[in-house]
Amino acid sequence: MNELAALFAASTTGDALLELGGVLLVLAVLGRVAHRVRLPTIPLYLLAGLLMGQGSVIPLAASSGFIRIAADVGVALLLLLLGLEYTPAELRQGLTGGWPAGLVDLAANATPGFVAGLLLGWGPTAATVLAGVTYISSSGIIAKQLIDLGRIGNRETPSVLTVLVLEDLVMAAYLPLVGVLLVGSTLGEAALSVGLALFAVGVALLAATRYGTHLTRALDTGSAELLLLSILGLTLTIGGLAERLQISAAVAAFLIGVALSDRVAERSREILQPIRDVFGGLFFVFFGLQIDPRTLPPTLLPAVLLALVGAATKVGTGWWAARREGVGPRGRLRAGISLIPRGEFSIVIAGLAVASGGEARLGPLAASYVLVLAIGGSIAMRYADRAPRSRT
Repeated sequence: MNELAALFAASTTGDALLELGGVLLVLAVLGRVAHRVRLPTIPLYLLAGLLMGQGSVIPLAASSGFIRIAADVGVALLLLLLGLEYTPAELRQGLTGGWPAGLVDLAANATPGFVAGLLLGWGPTAATVLAGVTYISSSGIIAKQLIDLGRIGNRETPSVLTVLVLEDLVMAAYLPLVGVLLVGSTLGEAALSVGLALFAVGVALLAATRYGTHLTRALDTGSAELLLLSILGLTLTIGGLAERLQISAAVAAFLIGVALSDRVAERSREILQPIRDVFGGLFFVFFGLQIDPRTLPPTLLPAVLLALVGAATKVGTGWWAARREGVGPRGRLRAGISLIPRGEFSIVIAGLAVASGGEARLGPLAASYVLVLAIGGSIAMRYADRAPRSRT
């Protein structure tokens, strides 16, 4: 009996390694193809995940659990390295001056989802969930594209990051609220959940902006190995605590990156980039794995219509936010297009509703909507600079 159990365990491990190795090789080939034809890698990675998920041509089974964890690590690393490019002073200035853009973003992008839910005949709770799906941009996809396209130092990028951080902060209050609505809890329980989440976010912001120098000194070491272990351990621990409080692990990772400075930040970028690229690729594959291709065709038309509205409202939001910062027309257009992609958060929000036994059509519609804007938005970011000047 013990021999059979050992044989089964070895077989399972072997299958997982074969699948994981195959996924990495597929990503390597797709990356070469994307580089050759000058396309972003993200759409190809998403389609690869779509072709390997449930109900697809080549379903993954043994390695799906590891890929799910790797995806969470990937999005945290993407935001961690993005945060390393900015100082606490820049973050404080962006949040202080950027809150009007956050309000415009919330009103312009949550409203279409809420209205669409009501027009589809759904109840107020399902419409509120769809409003969250249409509101939140994908921090992971946008961070990857900004890095790949070399736009981290652009004038419009701080306004884009400010909007993204404010969205994640809104999510700190939105996710507990939606969770309470879906399970039918009392108003007092809702207020308690939202209050705890906002308190935790406030503490994290204070720690990042005021005590970043102390954290930098504590992590500073001459050993690349120790620095890597320290930063990864800190990021994953804080990210896990944030998720327990229903706060985005991505925004926690971003704040850790902001808190680090000087030599530690420079060395961290060097040693973390290869790891970020591997886990970041698995994040986009896992994103595609969550979508069952068979559920997409019936929802494709309403999803495309909603996506067109969502793309237009995000472009308007980014344009307005960048103009407030004195950015020129080209930069405003890039800022607006950069906010188009939707991603991981939208799928999580829709998944909460589906798991609670809510509106059955919400999951497939959200999946189609996100897939259209994740792929279309990534490609649009790549070609944003090619728009005719007269039309900008």
